[in-house]
Parts: sequence; C-alpha cells; structure tokens
Amino acid sequence: MAARTTEQDEQTGTPVPASAPAGARPRRGRVAGTVSLFGELLITAGLILGLFVVYSLWWTNVLADRDADKQGNEVRDRWAGGPGALDTKDGIGFLHVPAMKNGEVLVRKGTDAKGLNRGVAGYYTDPVKSALPADKKGNFSLAAHRDGHGAKFHNIDKLKDGDAIVFETKDTWYVYKVYAKLPETSKYNVDVLKPVPKESGKKKPGRYITLTTCTPVYTSKHRYVVWGELERTEKVDRHRTPPAELG
Repeated sequence: MAARTTEQDEQTGTPVPASAPAGARPRRGRVAGTVSLFGELLITAGLILGLFVVYSLWWTNVLADRDADKQGNEVRDRWAGGPGALDTKDGIGFLHVPAMKNGEVLVRKGTDAKGLNRGVAGYYTDPVKSALPADKKGNFSLAAHRDGHGAKFHNIDKLKDGDAIVFETKDTWYVYKVYAKLPETSKYNVDVLKPVPKESGKKKPGRYITLTTCTPVYTSKHRYVVWGELERTEKVDRHRTPPAELG
C-alpha cells in the first residue's frame, strides 16, 4: 500500500492530509488565528483591569494618605501655640475611632468627592447642614470614603454599641458613644442626617454624631450609617493629653 502523504498548513504549520479539500486547510488556519487573537485580547483586558483595581484600591490610598498627613500637619502646626478657639481653616479637628483602627482623621468642611478624595472626612453642608460639636444641640454628621482615596471609614462595620468616637478640636475633646447603626440604606435617605435622627431611635434634640459611608464594600450603591451620642467633653491641656478612650 502506498504511504499517505501530508502537507503543512501555510499559517499554522499543522500537518494536513494531502487528500483534504483545498479550501479546508486555510479556513482552519484562519479560525485558529482568530481564537489566538481573541485570547490575547482577553489577557490584555485582564491586565488592564488588574492595574485599574490596583490603582483604585491601593495607589489612591497612598496618594490620599500623603495628602491627608500634609494637611493634618499644617493644622497641628497652627495649634502648636496651645489650646484656643475653634479653628475652621483647612480643617476643624481630628476624628479618632479606635474600633476602626484608622488613626486620626482630619475633618474638613464639605462632602464633595474632590474633598474626600484627599483622604479626609467631611461634615455635611448639603442637603442637611451639619451641626458642629460645640453646638448645644444638633447632629455632627460626617462622610468619608470606605475604599480607595484613604478609605478612612473602611472598617465602619466593626463599630458596635458602646464604642467610643472621639473628636478633637483645638481646645476640646468630645467623647461620643455609639448607640445605633444602620447597615444599609438608600444613598438618598437624608433623614439620617437630621438634627434629631429618628431612624436611630432618638425622639428629642441632643448632641449626636453620625458617620456615613458607602456600602457594600467596593460599591457606592447604598449607605452605611453609625450614630453616637455625646457622653462628655474634656478641655485640652497644654500637653494635649488624650481622654482615657484613646489611652
């Protein structure tokens, strides 16, 4: 019996029986080439997506933390002369929440994305105007990012009833205690920011603090809310000795 001869496909080099129809050989090569190109495009897209995730969740944190540290140092420098009246220039004070393990967080006016992207928390001016800690009544309402850009409220879900939330101004320590939280609500729910946050169970005016951020993690679909109530204040001494909750 005569040996069966073969030929090589011109594009792939794959042996093709000589008896195969002439039109089948180049068609097979074109299909293989298309599959290969599609695979390369998928790999490239995956790499680009991976780099974007790294940028969003790591590098923006690095940049925001550097910026926040610089801003915080500038505020500390202005406070170096000792206790004094509330200073609202470039930041009204520092938020300390031990349970979130996020260090001190500079708080500035406004909750627009440009401001929060600098690694700080902001107090609301719209749609419900925030009270300030020194006000006799009202709701000191704050927002910060949960992921990327410093992610200052990333661990907000770690807070539980009784945990301390301490706010430091130039002359006073304000010590709040957590009493309620709302793990998920609409981002359009502004009632949580009202002077009397009834959704937290309160019915009478008081001195409250509200922390808000996005949820679930890595999305901005809903809002996570934590409420605290002022327990006491302490005057800042010349050594800025922190309250026991921060000891």
